[in-house]
Amino acid sequence: MIVLVMFLMECLPRSIVSWNTMIAGYTQSGEDVQALKLFQRMHREGRQLTEFTLSSTICACAAKYAINECKQLHTIAFKLALDSNSFVGTAILDVYAKCNMIKDDACWVFEKMPDKTLVAWSSLFAGYVQNGLHKEALCLFRNAQREGVKLTEFTLSAIISACASLALKIEGTQLHAVIVKCGFHGNFLAASLVDVYARCGQIEKSYALFAYMEQKNVVIWNAMIGGFSRHAHSWEAMILFEKMHQLRIFPNEVTYLSMLSLCSHAGLVEEGRHYFNLLISDRTVEPNVLHYSCMVDVLGRSGKTDEAWKLLHKMPFEPTASMWGSLLGSCRNYNNSDLARIAAEQLFQLEPDNGGNHVLLSNVYAASGNWENVLMARKYLKDSGAKKEMGRSWI
Repeated sequence: MIVLVMFLMECLPRSIVSWNTMIAGYTQSGEDVQALKLFQRMHREGRQLTEFTLSSTICACAAKYAINECKQLHTIAFKLALDSNSFVGTAILDVYAKCNMIKDDACWVFEKMPDKTLVAWSSLFAGYVQNGLHKEALCLFRNAQREGVKLTEFTLSAIISACASLALKIEGTQLHAVIVKCGFHGNFLAASLVDVYARCGQIEKSYALFAYMEQKNVVIWNAMIGGFSRHAHSWEAMILFEKMHQLRIFPNEVTYLSMLSLCSHAGLVEEGRHYFNLLISDRTVEPNVLHYSCMVDVLGRSGKTDEAWKLLHKMPFEPTASMWGSLLGSCRNYNNSDLARIAAEQLFQLEPDNGGNHVLLSNVYAASGNWENVLMARKYLKDSGAKKEMGRSWI
């Protein structure tokens, strides 16, 4: 369809509406690079830029986390006096929030907006939560309430997520009451509530809410499976996974990640292999580095360190420091000093300033009684200048 529209644009006289329609079409269909290229062409030809042109193009930047392009578009908007427009301002705010520039740039854009729409408020709430600033999100929510800002499902979903991350049971229960009072029934809100009760240790209440929902999408199923996984309810999580298949609700990458994490912490090696093989054979889900990291952990924790090492070499990604660290820790537990040295060498390259890796390797040698290598590992730690971070405790 887009190809046809492009052909018509080449043949017919182009107006500002047709330019905006094409850029918005590219953005909505996920072809963000094409949207940016079309904007560049439009700008070079000296076409008039409107708030709709800029907001659509900035949304394309958000999808690609293209912060440099967003700053350039922000400058253009400022020159054209369109930065105060609610559509443009909200789009810029969203990009800054997604690029971890929430405290300075995103908040500054929000404060400068003369008309703070509900979408702008929701974007700022979501930005705080996505950047791990949960307490700040709750403070902003209190300010919004004092200003009489209308509550939306997106706003409440973000704030409930903040409560879940901080395990705030009382605030989560209060927000549940607000949702019931407002008459909201969205799937995202239900998933957030299931998550907050599970994270606060009320797994029975979480499941009761899950069971009460008549229409459940994959997000709600993931929230409940994740809750069971965190509380080591292995069989309940696996039963839910099977029920998903029976109801033809197809798992996504989050579902598989929860199942693999569960198998890792519960020591369920064969089950972990089963879910990993399902993931590899699932054409609708693309395995990512987190899935492989979990599977390496599953194998390592069960003592199958050689198999974990082979998986690291077979996967289509470069092994991360956390993967090598997991393997090194497993080698320490199962006295595999040869593989521990290989994992440690990789960690020395990836994390040259982390002295903890040197200490862990020396502990592996000590467990196997190889005191000569213990001295060498400690000497290398001293010569490298790396420092081990001291442990801390609240007690």
